[in-house]
Amino acid sequence: MINLSIEEVLKYERGEVCNEEDCKQMTLERSQSNIFMAVVLRENNKLIGHIYFNQTVPFEFLTWEIGYIFNQRYYGNGYATEASRRVLQYGFEELKAHRIIAMCNPENASSWRLLERLLMRKEGQPIWHNANQYAILADEWQRNNE
Repeated sequence: MINLSIEEVLKYERGEVCNEEDCKQMTLERSQSNIFMAVVLRENNKLIGHIYFNQTVPFEFLTWEIGYIFNQRYYGNGYATEASRRVLQYGFEELKAHRIIAMCNPENASSWRLLERLLMRKEGQPIWHNANQYAILADEWQRNNE
């Protein structure tokens, strides 16, 4: 996964830049997990990013967390918005999520603007670590997509 080998892409992420072999290994591992979804271009199946989507505990709260990483060559084309919107739809309509959250570094304007385009709202300021939390509830999603 070339995205994880680009320092600029990982600027706001935990973890470090991977070499090509480590990226391939990580991509293989993530492809066997149901919490990472590949984002590929329709016309040629080129991998341009991935979305993380996983249920948080306690499970009875029906909350999932979404996150994303995209290759910087594809920024500004709406791919992250389109893919994230589809994952939110899947979460609310198929998994019956009550709430979906996302964490975002306050300095990462592109990311928090994306979350706001998805109609997620900022819930609070960072206290112990450098991340704002955004969220959207199922009834908010439904109301905005009628």
